[in-house]
Amino acid sequence: MAGTSALVLATIWGGNQYAWNSPQIIGLLIASVIAVLIFIPVENRAAEPIMPMYLFTNRNFLLTLGASLSLGVAMFGAVEYIPTYLQMSLGVSATVAGLLMIPLMGALLVVSIITGRLVSARGKYKAYVVTGTALVALGLYLISTITPSTPTWIFCSYMAVMGAGLGMSMQFIVQNAFPVTVVGTATAANNFFRQVGSTVGASLVGGLFTSRLSSLLSERMPAQAVASAGEHGTSSLTPELVSRIPEPIHGIIVNAYNDALIPLFLYLAPLGLISALLLLFIRED
Repeated sequence: MAGTSALVLATIWGGNQYAWNSPQIIGLLIASVIAVLIFIPVENRAAEPIMPMYLFTNRNFLLTLGASLSLGVAMFGAVEYIPTYLQMSLGVSATVAGLLMIPLMGALLVVSIITGRLVSARGKYKAYVVTGTALVALGLYLISTITPSTPTWIFCSYMAVMGAGLGMSMQFIVQNAFPVTVVGTATAANNFFRQVGSTVGASLVGGLFTSRLSSLLSERMPAQAVASAGEHGTSSLTPELVSRIPEPIHGIIVNAYNDALIPLFLYLAPLGLISALLLLFIRED
């Protein structure tokens, strides 16, 4: 808990409240490493460890672990901010933005079920997870080409590509890598690292996005226009408030929001390729 909390705080505050090379951020990262270094020998001595260290001697577990971390960063770094982007760019309500996520979540659900049945029937899973993570990378790249004028159906189709990739890649390889007596522990450990990646991804993208948005708004809008959006400046630029701001300020804000967020999807795309590369080396146990 100490190690992961310090890591998450470093990604939330880095480049935002504190500079990346500040004593606070460096101290948090060092604290995270020290916590892990203490955790390992404690687990090795424990009669019933929370996370047995012998898990990390298994090739498939290590490769899946790396893929899960990368995919978690990419998935949640993207998904967390798509609904707000839809509200800002299309001017829709939070409910409608949630409904527009159906192509992503629907494709994930349907493809996951179909892939799971195929894996159960054939006993083969490597091709599916490698293809799935590659599709996630493709989906992220396609989303990175979005502009405020892009038709909604195209955006939804790009999200469906990403959702299909996530559905194919969510097959639990580690369940076949260990005896049934430790399947629960191995699965929980794998999920834990995926959640760490998800949390770090969401906080890292959030920090970068906030910093980029503030910088772009400062460049493109007069100071008095930023102040008129709310008494707290850019921090109060909610979708509801932005929808009531007249042109041309409204257009400036929406375009700044687009230019601050959408390029980050392109930066996340290589993580999908890294996951695919790692999964190429797994054994189909």
